[in-house]
Amino acid sequence: MPGASGRGDGATAPLARLLDARWPPAALHEILRAGPEAAARAPPAAAAGALGLALTGVDPEGVPALLAAARTGGVEAAPGPSGTGSGWLFTGSDSSLAALADRLRDAPGALEGAGRAIERALAARGRAGPRTVPTAHGRLVVGTGTLVMGVVNVTPDSFSDGGRFLDAGAAVHRAETLAADGADLIDIGGESTRPGAHQVDVETEWRRVGPVIEGVAGTLGLPISIDTRHSEVARRAIAAGADLVNDVSGLADSAMRRVVAATGAAAVVMHRRGTPATMAALTEYGDLRGEVAAALDAATRTAIAEGVEPDRLIVDPGLGFAKTPAQSLELLAHVGELRSLGFPVLVGASRKSFLGWVLGGVDVGARETASVAAAVFAARAGAEIVRVHDVAATVRGLAGVATAPPRAGDRGRR
Repeated sequence: MPGASGRGDGATAPLARLLDARWPPAALHEILRAGPEAAARAPPAAAAGALGLALTGVDPEGVPALLAAARTGGVEAAPGPSGTGSGWLFTGSDSSLAALADRLRDAPGALEGAGRAIERALAARGRAGPRTVPTAHGRLVVGTGTLVMGVVNVTPDSFSDGGRFLDAGAAVHRAETLAADGADLIDIGGESTRPGAHQVDVETEWRRVGPVIEGVAGTLGLPISIDTRHSEVARRAIAAGADLVNDVSGLADSAMRRVVAATGAAAVVMHRRGTPATMAALTEYGDLRGEVAAALDAATRTAIAEGVEPDRLIVDPGLGFAKTPAQSLELLAHVGELRSLGFPVLVGASRKSFLGWVLGGVDVGARETASVAAAVFAARAGAEIVRVHDVAATVRGLAGVATAPPRAGDRGRR
């Protein structure tokens, strides 16, 4: 949903997000270099204390009443510094922020929306235990451990393994291997979205992925995700047995939103700017984390308004998509903030170029250890799903996450 920038960033509705500064990017840089065990056990760089909450999208006319309500309840308020956007930063306890939300919900006009936004962020932070994400043919159960989404690229030009699984039989075998390695769901894609890649047509993409989906749907006992920007490919894939749509364009196409709504598929809404062919030139942000959260909030609001059920949505910060390596690292370091939106969070860091940057410029073949470390860190930070190429190594790494509950046992298809 385009904002003032025309690139899908920003939202007019008030948006609150709880800030997470436990592992700053500099600390995460060293954690990823050290590997999965460090990611599983590194102590937080900042101790837990008063909560920080960023609030944006408030009508300026309501700001005096907003600040007065905060002072009444002993909540500290300040203009948002760099990293929180042009809104306001509130600091207080759980109870004082909840009381502020209550007071704002009784206020006239736009401040009621601010109260609801704060209430939503606090509720998302406090949510624990399993919840069900309905899919086109079954369900995902999230919240009992981080789910592992295994990647099958049916493409000649993927950045990570282009051409290895272009043959349908090889791709089906790859999916079976990932399932045996412990994947909780399988993501099948027929179009590279690496930087500089150009979009392929619907028929070419379907010739690649159609036989693979038909070959694995109903046989693996796992949910199947179709990684596509094309609504027609998504429609055919769901009819063939796919359960969810992983759309790197963030459900920007109204036709895609209609397909998701009509079929009852779950959908991953990813943040991006531009297209894979243009995104490398679109990395300027005034407030990276705030703009990514606001764009995801706007995209999910649009989808819900057009008939997509809220409990079918999953959000993804889009590491590497219109982000520099340093920006991707910052988003990963603070990925827990996206839980404030109220949806499950998916993180896809596996083998991406920012990990090569962290490691000093190594190529894609030398990024497995850092990829697993990134997945383990994302799990500790609160991601419900990690999208990976190296499933077996990731499953082993997640088994060592000190703060994670047991991995999910419900593998999701009826």
